[in-house]
Amino acid sequence: MSHRPAQQPGGRVTSAKIVIAGGFGVGKTTLVGSVSEITPLTTEAIMTSAGVGVDDTRSVPNKTTTTVAMDFGRISIDRDLILYLFGTPGQTRFWFMWDELVRGAIGAVVMVDTRRLADCFAAIDFFEHRKLPYLIAINQFDGQQYHNAQDVRDALAISSDVPVVSCDARNRESTKQVLISLVEYVLSMRRTRTGAPA
Repeated sequence: MSHRPAQQPGGRVTSAKIVIAGGFGVGKTTLVGSVSEITPLTTEAIMTSAGVGVDDTRSVPNKTTTTVAMDFGRISIDRDLILYLFGTPGQTRFWFMWDELVRGAIGAVVMVDTRRLADCFAAIDFFEHRKLPYLIAINQFDGQQYHNAQDVRDALAISSDVPVVSCDARNRESTKQVLISLVEYVLSMRRTRTGAPA
């Protein structure tokens, strides 16, 4: 069975690129894998002793692999919208790739682990500097949300219009709602800029 959306006569399929970013071990690869309707392309590599002293694994002691280039997946949101997902590497030594990964993206999801909020500051700064719309997705590890959305917004000192949503990166419906929220936010921003009615 094909996952390509059916087109109505005269209709057309629109595609858009979304970047999934955040700190090391926050759930980016898991999110792409849970929601992608194709087998996701991942560039996971086994973590070796070469990373000792370079990669801070104290908060994720059971993590044995890391993304070294990107993750890639695809999801059809409805009959005429396909989203292409590009997950960034979370470690600072791979950040040189981010400029290429965000080229042509309509927006970004910044994944957050509330136990390690500081890990997402670099991603937020990156997208704000490039004026790329983003939302914050609080990943509920172990099904727990340790802080509410307003507390996270205040701690990150982000604008009141930036959406802050909760998700479980392992759950397809949960992550799909995050992507829909981002698309709606991007469209809302574009309508505001052009003065079109909402």
